[in-house]
Amino acid sequence: MPTARSNILKIQPYEPGRPMDDVKRALGLRSVIKLASNENPIGPSPKAVRAIKKFLGEIHRYPDGGSYYLLERLAQHLKLSKKQIIFGNGSNEIIELASRAYLREGDEVVLAEPSFLVYKLVAQAVGAKQVTVPLKEFWYDLEAMAEKVSKRTRIVYIANPDNPTGSYVTAEKLGRFLKKVSSDTLVILDEAYWEFVDADDFPKSFRYLKQGNVLILRTFSKAYGLAGLRIGYGIASPAIIDALHRTRQPFNVNSVAQTAAAAALKDKDHLKKTRTVVRKGKEFWYRELDRMGLEYIPTQANFILVNVRQSGTALFQQLLRRGIIIRDMKAYGLDQFVRITIGTQEENRRCVRALQERD
Repeated sequence: MPTARSNILKIQPYEPGRPMDDVKRALGLRSVIKLASNENPIGPSPKAVRAIKKFLGEIHRYPDGGSYYLLERLAQHLKLSKKQIIFGNGSNEIIELASRAYLREGDEVVLAEPSFLVYKLVAQAVGAKQVTVPLKEFWYDLEAMAEKVSKRTRIVYIANPDNPTGSYVTAEKLGRFLKKVSSDTLVILDEAYWEFVDADDFPKSFRYLKQGNVLILRTFSKAYGLAGLRIGYGIASPAIIDALHRTRQPFNVNSVAQTAAAAALKDKDHLKKTRTVVRKGKEFWYRELDRMGLEYIPTQANFILVNVRQSGTALFQQLLRRGIIIRDMKAYGLDQFVRITIGTQEENRRCVRALQERD
């Protein structure tokens, strides 16, 4: 029997939030809400849905390997060159592409802990050494991270806003950090939740592209409501984008996803409505958590990290039996925390009631 590489066998696979239908079947429930995976609470743009339905008769054809029409539209939307953009099967794939292009076994990656688990998994898969820096009171400690960057560091990951905390790196701190990092080190700014940000001092990350060692990740999965189609994109210098293209599969983004994303970009009203729902939901959660006396991390994303002062795993199971799926944070080393996606107002109220009535 073939034996996989030892670093692969040591990987603890990523566990996604449980599907709603799975919970219904397992527990015999009629009504289940999912507040575990930071999905759009109001669903996809109606324009995207109409575009998908219109396109379905063409799915016998292979997708456009260069995502020509979507690339044209996004480049115009962002006011960037098409040579600065690459699409992926979710922004996760672009993390993998960057690892293939820039990491060799024994190279170092610097990342915060806790932060998005996929950074660790991808580094481990290619045999890179993970240099972790603890968060400082749930915020990225960029000064400490800069001190850990060495001649062997090939990639630095910065999730902004961070997942699972919802905290963010300010423009001032990011600017200082980038001045300290060698141009030979790729700095990946993961901005999966940037559409939800309302902080005045959040970085305008495009200004750092001229440095030539910054890769920005964004996605259509969150604010645009296309998580089920898996489409994200990367923004960087033409040289970095060229390297990533050389590592990707020919048809990595399916044609339905390309069609939906192009239509979603045109629906500014849907994006505005999504932001409003999340902002009002966030304000509601702050009030209710304050009323319950529960500590939480102020968030710039569409989820909230909450200290429930008990086993997060036990609370996850309690709420699951009531048809509410939240995210247990044990895998992040936060045993007494849960992460709750901001849902519709009805979903938020239902979850709050369950928290108030917990054991």
